[in-house]
Amino acid sequence: MKHKKRRKSSRFRGSHTHGRGFKKKARGSGHRGGKGMAGTGKRGDQRKTLILNLYGNNYFGKDKTLRKKFSKKLKEINIQQILENLSSFIKSKKAEIKGDVISISLAGYKILGLGETNKKLIISASAASKSAIGKIKKAGGDIIIK
Repeated sequence: MKHKKRRKSSRFRGSHTHGRGFKKKARGSGHRGGKGMAGTGKRGDQRKTLILNLYGNNYFGKDKTLRKKFSKKLKEINIQQILENLSSFIKSKKAEIKGDVISISLAGYKILGLGETNKKLIISASAASKSAIGKIKKAGGDIIIK
């Protein structure tokens, strides 16, 4: 059989301090250090765990290590994928056909050497592997790295 739990307020009846120790500690919010989030600065150690659980490390301001600039990672595309998606590149105006030469603009991409080509491709990209440059030049094309 479950008994009804007594409330805390009834347990402190007849007590001068209600479990707070000295009488003056119970007056106002002086013993607490303020209301709400007061006193939660960088050195508010007694409340640090509360803040870290609620807000994480972003609460305490910026740090120099977080200001490092990272270079954007390039998307990778193979020669084989370029040839398979050539029609979609032409539709999106990333590629143009001038005679027997196809010029493709792939900014933000790194060209990788998987696959073979016999078409003359002039590709302008952000980066390219040595094998990709070799295969494109062997077919009579060129890779322009920006």
